Amino acid sequence: MARRGAYAKGVAKREEILEVALGIVAEVGYGKASVRAIADAAELSPAGLLHYFGSKEELFVAVLAARDARDSRENDGSDFAHAFLAVIRHNASVPGLVRLYARLAADAGDPQHPANGFFRERTARLEGIARLAVVQAQEAGDIRPDVSPEWVMRVLHATADGLQTAWMLDHSIDMAADLEELLRILRPA
Repeated sequence: MARRGAYAKGVAKREEILEVALGIVAEVGYGKASVRAIADAAELSPAGLLHYFGSKEELFVAVLAARDARDSRENDGSDFAHAFLAVIRHNASVPGLVRLYARLAADAGDPQHPANGFFRERTARLEGIARLAVVQAQEAGDIRPDVSPEWVMRVLHATADGLQTAWMLDHSIDMAADLEELLRILRPA
């Protein structure tokens, strides 16, 4: 019985750490979000914090997973395009998380990096959702039928990631407006 209580407390503490880390990374970014700063804010020692995550890289992968989970919970049930654009708009308010995403996405190219599995699973899951949404939009007449759903999905993904990279250098870029324009171009004439 004590084991279940200890497990529940551990899960709760891990969630608390992730909330703290999300806030710190969103505010100051990956480079300045040290394990010590996050541990201090979560009222732990750095070793105590790493007990829950194993390494700084695993902590930051968990931060991205928590961000995705939060974005999913905040989706109001609207269609894919609306939810996608809402996430992109929100990203403009959390530059540190955008930089963390970009940094770990690049690092994930190394099959040995802790982010590799996360990005592979995330990409497969989101591309599956996007592909289904594109097929449904094509059937409804909202996206041209002469383009491959796989192509649309990859172009949206690449454009969103590329816009985030450009936005990190120039915050005047309206990522959501550019993606809305791409979606407009994909509509039948």
